[in-house]
Amino acid sequence: MTSGPTLSSPVVSTQWLADHLGATKLVVLDATVVPSVLPNGKHGYLSGEDAFLIGGHIPGAVFADLIDVFSDVTGAFPFTRPSATLFADAAASVGIDNDTTVVVYDSAVGQWASRIWWLFRAFGYDNVAVLDGGLSKWQAEERETDVGHVEPETASAFVTSERPELWADKEYVERVVAGTESAALVCGLPPAEFSGEAGHRSRLGHIPGSVSVPAGRLVERESNALLGETALREKFAPVIDDEKIVVYCGAGIAAASDALALTLLGHRNVAVYDGSLSEWVADAAAPVVAA
Repeated sequence: MTSGPTLSSPVVSTQWLADHLGATKLVVLDATVVPSVLPNGKHGYLSGEDAFLIGGHIPGAVFADLIDVFSDVTGAFPFTRPSATLFADAAASVGIDNDTTVVVYDSAVGQWASRIWWLFRAFGYDNVAVLDGGLSKWQAEERETDVGHVEPETASAFVTSERPELWADKEYVERVVAGTESAALVCGLPPAEFSGEAGHRSRLGHIPGSVSVPAGRLVERESNALLGETALREKFAPVIDDEKIVVYCGAGIAAASDALALTLLGHRNVAVYDGSLSEWVADAAAPVVAA
């Protein structure tokens, strides 16, 4: 069975992708989602597919719909992780089977791509990498882009192997807050949302005991490429030596950027709180700190 190019890291450079673009069994995914204000005035999200089709994408890339395909649309909260069956169907729908090498990117700071990467990882598939700097860096380097729809290759069934330890639920986080479970809590939201100065949830702030490591502070401003190892280690200094780290944000998206960075730093016991603050603040008894 033919396999795709070999990955040595959960992150690849734009040069690596340029060198391998068009390779057999390589699928490139654009996972862009666009935050927006909905007609009813509420904050929400729109598919990045229009930008993909009209604004341009990396040649041969396939659009990965994180809102309706790579999430469980019946879930109580945005971007609820899919079941194994739903995820297997989602992977196959974009031309991915268990011999495929996957590179995923977005047009933001990598949080959407990181979420797709984490989903694959949580369902037992590691032959996936995030494009360092994403579409922003690719375009800044004046590399070629295309417009229009890209039809995925036909893929055989994708077989999952779940890793439940890569997720944390609300009950686990409650035990951490209560001190009956030992883990560090890391919030990937912007500083103003962490402090409660900004945000659009019913209660603002963060889970008690959390450390703030915003996803947007993990990348260089000009290129959107990840900071170097030393700088990343400094960001996570308060928790990097903890045995277990639980990362969260508003809906488990920015948290995936933190999870990616921690994985690059060699931490092997990281879990994403999937419901994140969307679930936490919906419980009036769950404590929130605004400071």
